[in-house]
Amino acid sequence: MHRIFYFIFILLVASCNSIYTPKKEGYYKINFPSKDYAVFNDSSYPYTFEYPVYAKISKDSSYFNDGAKNPYWINIDFPSFNGTIFISYKNIGGTSTYKIKNPDGSYRDSIGKNIFENLVNDSYKLTYKNDVKAYSINDSIMHTPNNVTGVFFTLAGNVATAKQFFLTDTLHHFLRGALYFDATPNEDSLRPVNAFLQQDMKHLINTLKWK
Repeated sequence: MHRIFYFIFILLVASCNSIYTPKKEGYYKINFPSKDYAVFNDSSYPYTFEYPVYAKISKDSSYFNDGAKNPYWINIDFPSFNGTIFISYKNIGGTSTYKIKNPDGSYRDSIGKNIFENLVNDSYKLTYKNDVKAYSINDSIMHTPNNVTGVFFTLAGNVATAKQFFLTDTLHHFLRGALYFDATPNEDSLRPVNAFLQQDMKHLINTLKWK
């Protein structure tokens, strides 16, 4: 009986003194594809640019049921990363259909003129809507080899979109892009993918031309 008790006691002591090595937290390794680009140059669109071959371009229909109201809005989808760059375009001086919120929470269409200053202000407002989750928002002015000017936004924190930009010639064209992921925002897990796709966003920006 004493031998059994002694044996159990030794096991308990040994287990209490054993070294516990916690499992390190981490994320799955991501194998990124090689950088290679194709040209988006649809004759019916007022812009052209280069985009990654591992992306797919589709017409945007998430905001309006009738795509004809915004015929130059597209999505650049990255199926391997569950990410999308949403591209919107507005002709400066022209008109666009905007969604106006009613008192009951529903929305109605409203026609408004595309004034350059308003388009810039709206872009900043859309970016800073994320300031509740973001602990920093940096913007940098861009001027590309094709004489396209714009601003690139980088947001830090668990935000829905960490990379955004707008491009314009200030007279006729205004294009905005924002990268979103179909996943719960997590800055640490999305950091490598954000960095990888930021290169593609910068390539798109530097190759964009107006028609």
